[in-house]
Amino acid sequence: MQEDILINWAPQETRVAIVENGVLQELHVERTLERGLVGNVYLGKVARVLPGMQSAFIDIGLERAAFLHVADVWHRQPDGEPPGLVRNTLPQVPIEKQVFDGQTLLVQVIKDPIGSKGARLSTQISIAGRMLVFLPQDDHVGVSQKIPSVQRDELRARLVRLIGPSGGGFILRTNGEDANDGELSEDIAYLRKSWARIKEASLRLPPSSLLHQDLNLLQRVLRDLVGEGTQTIRVDSREQFEALQGFGLEFMPAAAAKLQHYHGERPIFDLYSIDEEIARALGRRVELKSGGYLIVDQTEALTTVDVNTGGFVGARNFDDTIFKTNLEAAMAIARQLRLRNLGGIIIVDFIDMVREDHRDAVLAEFRKQLIRDRVKTMAAGCSQLGLVEMTRKRTRESLAHMLCEPCASCEGKGSVKTARSVAYDILREILREARQFNPREFRVVASPKVIELFLDEESQHLAGLSEFIGKPVSLQSETAMGQEQYDIVLI
Repeated sequence: MQEDILINWAPQETRVAIVENGVLQELHVERTLERGLVGNVYLGKVARVLPGMQSAFIDIGLERAAFLHVADVWHRQPDGEPPGLVRNTLPQVPIEKQVFDGQTLLVQVIKDPIGSKGARLSTQISIAGRMLVFLPQDDHVGVSQKIPSVQRDELRARLVRLIGPSGGGFILRTNGEDANDGELSEDIAYLRKSWARIKEASLRLPPSSLLHQDLNLLQRVLRDLVGEGTQTIRVDSREQFEALQGFGLEFMPAAAAKLQHYHGERPIFDLYSIDEEIARALGRRVELKSGGYLIVDQTEALTTVDVNTGGFVGARNFDDTIFKTNLEAAMAIARQLRLRNLGGIIIVDFIDMVREDHRDAVLAEFRKQLIRDRVKTMAAGCSQLGLVEMTRKRTRESLAHMLCEPCASCEGKGSVKTARSVAYDILREILREARQFNPREFRVVASPKVIELFLDEESQHLAGLSEFIGKPVSLQSETAMGQEQYDIVLI
């Protein structure tokens, strides 16, 4: 499988497309203004200690001072204990006995600033890698609780052997469950080198300086997305290409060797019609080459994918038509899950198949396609209703949630009331208000389509209501209003 990574950079947004054999498979987006501070490490300076709140304000160079609570002050745990903060030790040492005004502290942001509140800090430093989290202040070696318990002891023993005598605490993340020794060793080396740079910067830079920033999307491409099948990584910005090359040569030389600067006349995403693919990925309907189609609906609880034959009638008989449509759909669904970054519970409604061998073949093809997904997936067999239930780990916001927002008119329902339904709502509302108030006139302000209905087909009903309540009803068209929106003004 030939894989290319295309990077489109602009000051306001970075977009990364992963293309396999000329077809877009994944899209990653990072916007400059939406990038948070969580994970950043600063050399903070204590501005003020508040014993009454058991907190301290720390100057880290931001507009507002950050906030350190006594529960987030790190203390070394007894040998063999998991790493932890002071909240795990009793009795708790008051904050005024641990920090003082003017003191410099190595701190890490654990919660972004919200409204008038500053960022929340911790003095326990953790650096995330591709498969491991490094805890330089501890010696504990742990494994994610999400990994089955039967595998944890073996993985912990492997990790202890790879860490060696150099020390430091490490926690194996869930996506490192199937990593080989070489990949884990690379991650350990990268994390230790990152910590060495933080320590060196803390001795060189003045207080309130940023020492370490969590990797941006460009850097995460080299750390997380480059694999053995990656042929090239093309960047359309000379400045970002040089910065990424410098980062790669220091930390990931194998990945850096695949970097190329793209300087073609056409925009880099036009090479594989990426923008058109993104537009299609935001729609409900996905066309299949055979003439069939998928309907993808994302809800809060789960995502449903419905397979339909559409206009496909090319096979010899009805069973073969269904089988071929389902086979093609299995490949298309696996791609759509990656492209749209759909996570959580997913229900796939393949077209009902009578033959068991057809069902087995479609399920086998679906699982085969899911293996290529870098995010952990699990697909069960067909249920009694013919549905395939599966889960896909949530790693980030879905493409639709990242690029779109609920419609201002339908508020995410996907449909709005008809103009006639809204007109009848207005008539009922006028009657309700006429029983409570005694204005000189009622004025209806609504969308042009609703007003047009009142002037034409519903004029008789409006006149009858005006006569019944004994008050005139005037109409005002407002183009800025959605079809369901209206106001009744009492004059």
